[in-house]
Amino acid sequence: MSWTRGLPGALAVCVLLPVAAAGCGSGAAHGERETGSPSLVGRILDDTDEDGRHYREVGGKQAPEVDTVITPDTAGGWDVRLDVHRFRFSRAGTAARAVAGRGLAYLFVDDGLVTRLRTPGYHLPAGLVPQGTHRVTARLYADDGTVWAVRGEPVESTADITASGAERATPTAAAAHRPDECMGHPSPYLGARFT
Repeated sequence: MSWTRGLPGALAVCVLLPVAAAGCGSGAAHGERETGSPSLVGRILDDTDEDGRHYREVGGKQAPEVDTVITPDTAGGWDVRLDVHRFRFSRAGTAARAVAGRGLAYLFVDDGLVTRLRTPGYHLPAGLVPQGTHRVTARLYADDGTVWAVRGEPVESTADITASGAERATPTAAAAHRPDECMGHPSPYLGARFT
């Protein structure tokens, strides 16, 4: 009689053991923060940016877009606004993994990194842009540090601004690569606009 009562209990232990063993190898079981499975967004390319960060190729409906709007301010600097599409800025402390349409923007002046943006707005001080014409580029990155890319090119927007010693500095022309269409979809490269 005790043997028949013990059989369902033994079967329950046999069923639960594989489930418990599977949980033993997780990071949470060892006191680490669980981050979920690695992202399979896009395809990592061999191409890299100037700092060696690999491009993450996405296409079609997944591709983020950025448009740079630069407005001179009254103090001689510039207000930079990034209009993004299919992209949202991550908060500080976000896990370092690629999630479709999420990350941060790097802002460059003449190929030199000025700041990393987690919001669409930034005030560019006049001191960072000496007299002459300069390129201001906003490039989108995933949270894992890879560069969002479409057709092997980084998703970015570039504008030229000209600072003059005697006159108020004004933006000039857009200099972004802008194909008309990307596989039947609007271009992932929106040129710069000025207001």
